Amino acid sequence: MAPLVIVARITPKPQHREDARQAILDILPQTRAEAGCAQFDLCDSEGEDGALYLVERWADDAALSAHYAQPYVQRVFKAYDGWLAHPPEITRLRPVED
Repeated sequence: MAPLVIVARITPKPQHREDARQAILDILPQTRAEAGCAQFDLCDSEGEDGALYLVERWADDAALSAHYAQPYVQRVFKAYDGWLAHPPEITRLRPVED
């Protein structure tokens, strides 16, 4: 199966933007060290909505599922309940290979 690319748009409430941003920054090293993780980058939006974007590349769906099950990821997901203006918008993509 082809690798899986995820683009996640995360829109925190203004008062929790830095909390959400820091929580993601805190898990970057652990996530990047996971088996099956080829890319995990946090990007700031240049728009005024304060959205954060995660650009991820995983070997396959199993690697992404294993990531979501990690305790440090679960802690961030739990914090999102109070921090986000609405649920993350997840776009799942498959690279087109030549």
